[in-house]
Amino acid sequence: MSTEGLAAAQQKMADDGVAQTAIDVFSHYYAQLEDGVTGSIPEDTIDPYLDPPLLEDVSINPAHAKQVFDQLAIINLNGGLGTSMGLDKAKSLLPVRDGKSFLDLIVEQVLAARRGTGSRLPLIFMNSFRTREDTLEVLAKYEDLPVGDLPLDFLQNKEPKLRADDLTPVDWEADPTLEWCPPGHGDIYTALQTSGLLQQLLDAGFKYASVSNSDNLGTVPSPVIASWFASTGAPYAAELCRRTPADRKGGHLAVRKSDGRLILRDTAQTPAEEMDYFTDEHRHPFFHTNNLWFDLEQMAAVLAERDGIMGLPLIRNEKTVDPADKASTPVYQIESAMGAAIEVFDGATAIVVGRDRFLPVKATSDLLLVRSDAYDLDERSALVQQVETVPAVSLHADSYKLIQDFEPRFPEGVPSLKEASSLDIQGDWTFGADVAVHGDAVLGEEGGEVPEGARVGTASTV
Repeated sequence: MSTEGLAAAQQKMADDGVAQTAIDVFSHYYAQLEDGVTGSIPEDTIDPYLDPPLLEDVSINPAHAKQVFDQLAIINLNGGLGTSMGLDKAKSLLPVRDGKSFLDLIVEQVLAARRGTGSRLPLIFMNSFRTREDTLEVLAKYEDLPVGDLPLDFLQNKEPKLRADDLTPVDWEADPTLEWCPPGHGDIYTALQTSGLLQQLLDAGFKYASVSNSDNLGTVPSPVIASWFASTGAPYAAELCRRTPADRKGGHLAVRKSDGRLILRDTAQTPAEEMDYFTDEHRHPFFHTNNLWFDLEQMAAVLAERDGIMGLPLIRNEKTVDPADKASTPVYQIESAMGAAIEVFDGATAIVVGRDRFLPVKATSDLLLVRSDAYDLDERSALVQQVETVPAVSLHADSYKLIQDFEPRFPEGVPSLKEASSLDIQGDWTFGADVAVHGDAVLGEEGGEVPEGARVGTASTV
């Protein structure tokens, strides 16, 4: 092991006030990184997971559902900046519909669920050091959001980025904040423990937690799933969706041959020469949504047993120290995925849910869809699909990838997609008001203006 590199990283974390348990977890992964561990999961070491239970088959006792809901906390992962879309603040602050951001809609969903059930349902965000201040500023306007003495957020840990050449902490005088990164959302277990929040929740009478990403507006609090999860007695469960050809990049669960445990395999853990297996929606028919359910008592027991080190599989993320400068120093970010904890818990399980619980916004094409009339908000502040099949949207990367480029091209709002099958924008087009897409629409590389009131696609007027 590079004693010098590890010692320097440990000291840097300690000097910045990082909890000792988080330093121990980092050291655990550093040893693996030095040994050349990449987290690869070859196809011949797993069997496909083909028979998970289906939510559509679940029936519940309403009294039991209410009992479980009264013991449920909602945890939202809010550490992402949306850098792939050109954002430098919390991605959840991005306006989605009617001037409301992801953050606003998530809060409104939880407040609506409280009104409908009478349950406490605390909403707590896991922020990163880059998203905390802006997020708490927005949440301050919701005076009825806090529950008892529970905080509105807890802070994800941070760790130094490591030079790819010698595994020492990188120095970057141009912006020292770029020397740090969060350890992936697998840090949630460590952060829950080191922040004291896990014990706070238990002391306040909460037994279960529902966890999802802040860019997914589909995870409306669900008494049905809560009741199902509690009735299984499982310590942990993952929500899955049935795969389509459009879902080839999503991670999937599989059964490890060596011990029969359920495990999560992501793209980064699949050997390059075996990606055909990974992307085959028939071989691996369900993808992992990153919506999770925890039994907090059993989680606390596992963390205590392991001295805070969950031992999740390493993900070695290769980056540059400045993500916007591909010529800057190459680094490794040591990460783990929270969904990988399924292999840690004895008796962990999964359930296949409807696609309405998976509406992530990972790119501006997704943002265009959720802003369009293909969806609408209901009384729960939930996004409800208004069309039988959501149209496929493809946007010219140079003109639309970054939010600062995307917004000016739709100054009067995004086009109607209710009658659309697909929209393929291949050039730089700016849209007027009340544009409607019908059938399959292709706007060519030449670019230009789409005038107010135009119909594009079938019976095109452009």
